[in-house]
Amino acid sequence: MKAIVTVIGKDQVGIIAAVCSLLSEKNVNVLDISQTILQEFFTMTMLVDVSAATVPFARLQENLAALGQDKGLDIRVQQEAIFDAMHRI
Repeated sequence: MKAIVTVIGKDQVGIIAAVCSLLSEKNVNVLDISQTILQEFFTMTMLVDVSAATVPFARLQENLAALGQDKGLDIRVQQEAIFDAMHRI
């Protein structure tokens, strides 16, 4: 199953490394990544494969949210189908 990870917050050193490290620890594969900095704000969208994850999807959501809270970021993960439905015009 594929999922979308979004990260938004003030730019700081190590955001990509921290998110990718957590995903790697949970055996989540990063398929695509796009990131940019808008003035002092960091934004990143990742397409990931969670089919071989070592934790349930809900636990992955909690882990990413906790990482975001520790770093002052908003980090969310949604199943690709839900993300697509929410963003369909």
